[in-house]
Amino acid sequence: MERTTCCIIGGGPAGMVLGLLLARSGVRVTVLEKHGDFLRDFRGDTVHPTTLQLLDDLGLAEEFAALPQRKVEQVRLPVGSDGRFLTIGDFRLLPIKYAYVALVPQWDLLDLLAREARRESSFALRMRTEVTELIREGGRVRGVRYRDADGGTGELCADLTVACDGRDSPVRRLPELGLRDFPTPMDVRWFRVPRRPRDPAGLIGLVRERSFAAMIDRGDYYQIASVIEKGTDARGRTGPVEDFNARLRRMAPWLDDGRELVGGWDDVKLLHVTLDRLGKWHLPGLLCIGDAAHAMSPVGGIGINLAVQDAVAAARHLAGPLREGRLRRRHVVAVQRRRWPTTVLIQGLQQVLHRNVVAPGLRGELDFSGSGRLPLPLRLLTRLPLLRAIPPYLLAYGALRERPPRAAVRR
Repeated sequence: MERTTCCIIGGGPAGMVLGLLLARSGVRVTVLEKHGDFLRDFRGDTVHPTTLQLLDDLGLAEEFAALPQRKVEQVRLPVGSDGRFLTIGDFRLLPIKYAYVALVPQWDLLDLLAREARRESSFALRMRTEVTELIREGGRVRGVRYRDADGGTGELCADLTVACDGRDSPVRRLPELGLRDFPTPMDVRWFRVPRRPRDPAGLIGLVRERSFAAMIDRGDYYQIASVIEKGTDARGRTGPVEDFNARLRRMAPWLDDGRELVGGWDDVKLLHVTLDRLGKWHLPGLLCIGDAAHAMSPVGGIGINLAVQDAVAAARHLAGPLREGRLRRRHVVAVQRRRWPTTVLIQGLQQVLHRNVVAPGLRGELDFSGSGRLPLPLRLLTRLPLLRAIPPYLLAYGALRERPPRAAVRR
């Protein structure tokens, strides 16, 4: 049986950030990632101001700045039939160093974190290594059993096992953790369409014709999240893809200039939206963070930011006890106690947006394309521009910024 101090299941943003912070703090840590690389299309690519500041604190700001990226400083919504845009969020109003959201391919960010973590002698990253079950003895999780790239099996014993493997984590099915699911009115289709230099920039919301979508400016293309009623994807794919493109052109008229849009239904990926959280994020010897603890709606694009902040909080509470061999239940409980209020707040706001924006939009009760009167919140934004700082603040901080362990900071 192999041994490590902390076993991290999953090499996503939460897992890699936690692994790097613990390794820099002198903790022996092993990250197990079932895939052979980080290349997955349509992963969340938003890097929020708190994560940008974290990278700065870790001495990685220059390396991150060298990655291919786009900066989103405003969130805009087309209103009226004359092509006007209403700014509903402006990051430049925030008094912070990184007043924008960076759009970076997630695999580039994960590669950067992995390279930096490998500099630490106490860090190990095993790719193509899939966790098959937890090792449980005497009422405590003692580590994991795994299957490697060659089909061989093994056991890794650890003082603490941290599940960072997302909403599909098998750990979430443990009845002791008490998974609670909240209904959602939607699923999301992800796809790309070409973007031209004169097209609108930034993050653009579309509400029109019983449709709700977000267009993310990625330079030479838009990455689009199109919201559909839950369970209707299969029925929608029975029609020709050109009908889908025609509707897209009506929603975003600047696309109706002869450019080729979606070539076929295979180019449209489906995300089954879930919103849930565990009642308990921990058992003796086990902790869940990120989507493994709380699956977020894509509304607001804040899931990655919350997962990274979970990892930072976990590292700050656990690095010392793990390094010194004095880990107790209270240290693990403190992580959930710290992150629980922010999780509940953000999920509550997402539920409000589901009820008052997404569901009405899908029913055709919201449409900003005509000359009708704007809803009250949008009218307030036109009269009180300072209100445009509120959505960016929530996107930037998720209500609370976490600080990394001092031992992990590099200037």
